[in-house]
Amino acid sequence: MAGGATAAPPLPERLGPGPRRRARGPGAQEEHLLCSVPAAQTLARVIRPCYGPHGRQKLLVTARGTTVFTGSAAAILQALELEHPAARLLREAAHKQAESCGDGAAFVVLLAEALLQQAEHLLRAGLPRSQLREAYAAATAEVLALLPSLSIRSLGPLEDPFWALYSVMNTHSASQMDYLTKLVAHACWATKELDGSFHRERVGVCTLRGGRLEDSCLLPGMALAAKPCGQVISVLHGARVALFVCAFGPASPNAPATARLSSSADLTKFRKGSEQLIEKQVAQLVTASINVVVVWGNINENTLTLADKYGIMVIQARSRRDMVYLSEVLGTPLMPYLIPPLKPGKCQRVYQQDLGEGMAVVFEWECPATPALTIALRGATAEGLKSAEQAAYHGIDAYFQLCQDPRLLPGAGATEMALAKILSEKGSRLEGLNGPAFLAFAQALQSLPETLAENAGLVVSEVMAEMKGAHQAGNLLVGVGVEGIINVTQEGVWDTLVAKAQGLRAVADVALQLVNVDEIIVAKKSPMCQQDSNPVPKKAKECLSPVKKSNPWNN
Repeated sequence: MAGGATAAPPLPERLGPGPRRRARGPGAQEEHLLCSVPAAQTLARVIRPCYGPHGRQKLLVTARGTTVFTGSAAAILQALELEHPAARLLREAAHKQAESCGDGAAFVVLLAEALLQQAEHLLRAGLPRSQLREAYAAATAEVLALLPSLSIRSLGPLEDPFWALYSVMNTHSASQMDYLTKLVAHACWATKELDGSFHRERVGVCTLRGGRLEDSCLLPGMALAAKPCGQVISVLHGARVALFVCAFGPASPNAPATARLSSSADLTKFRKGSEQLIEKQVAQLVTASINVVVVWGNINENTLTLADKYGIMVIQARSRRDMVYLSEVLGTPLMPYLIPPLKPGKCQRVYQQDLGEGMAVVFEWECPATPALTIALRGATAEGLKSAEQAAYHGIDAYFQLCQDPRLLPGAGATEMALAKILSEKGSRLEGLNGPAFLAFAQALQSLPETLAENAGLVVSEVMAEMKGAHQAGNLLVGVGVEGIINVTQEGVWDTLVAKAQGLRAVADVALQLVNVDEIIVAKKSPMCQQDSNPVPKKAKECLSPVKKSNPWNN
């Protein structure tokens, strides 16, 4: 083989930095080995400017014409209409992270996109997909094993959680974050159980228009941003509550039905039957001593009139979250039908309270240790209230995580840079295929502090060079600040260990799934299949087209 080609270099050498392949033609695009990379890049391009405490806001106009002004990655992903299956899978993983930990949707999207890009480089270098999955799985296990060793501080059982919650809530662009964090810390501390457990549903958040954020306060009990629908506006003694996630009126059947009325007598009989059904449903509530009803659904006027007659207070909730919180605090189930629950909720009184321009309905207990507290947020604009509400819920979720595991990690990208340093050192020493995978995982982790520096308006290359030098010298507490690198312990920037670990697991799961996909096939019904599935008689077809079409070939 005198004229044969030279042998290819080993895999680690081929993974070194080099010029990227360019498209051959002027209008051609580079072909991706992973079909999910373009979708991940598109999502990351939208989410990246919103990442970190210095992230920017998005003004989105949905397909329905509604305007969404937010900097929350979870809200942005929810407003987007995605068609790509890989993008939907990535959004689902981000939503699961946000639901369980309160935040972290941007972390999942950005890190998954970086891992997929690195995986494509490994595939181009000749690494088989099956071995790539095994190497990525080994790198993920190494990262999760290293994560607890980076924790340097914990929240004490009798310690004020303000300092730990402030850095977590400060990622939202709400004003007066000090005052809001104090309210959240006090509410969480006051509702904590004696055994150290904490239930997120026992701290409610109620947003009311009018005033300033400094006018926000804590209300004893559980408060809803609603008002009574009928004439009964309060129950001051012995409230017995039923929660319904259905319409407050006659139950609608699953299948649509049409009443066939041939005479006025049939119409009269039909009306009487409907009225008797309504009276029977309300009578069941009266027999069960229900005097407060909270409904998440439509309210029938005739049923509301009967409720007023029997002294039943009817409240229409605005969100399902309020219903879930009430169910947890009152200890009564959510009823899908208009029948009284076997165990109604009990509290001392239910009344409405005016707070500026807004009105809230308060469920209050007589005991000094109230089982719930509500943070009543005030604000001039709906968007400002929404941002403060997101920050409050983020702080409540963070305190819930700290009650499960009180350990805290360095924030501001310090943890990601420390993990990248350790993985790079280990990957350079490993032989075989795990070494390049460890180096690729480290490169993906470094993209997160780079994004923080970019969103802060800093020179990314200079900040990353300073961070790498500090971490190489053994200072693993250096992160990205507003003016450059900072010491996270002095600035008080922390991340919870529970949220970071769960986010890394979510990223690894979705990346390993998408790496194994080589082709996306969208199966759609052809027009011929649609005609076969809905056959139309020949005579009907002729009737549908009264104008006969001429054949141009016969002219």
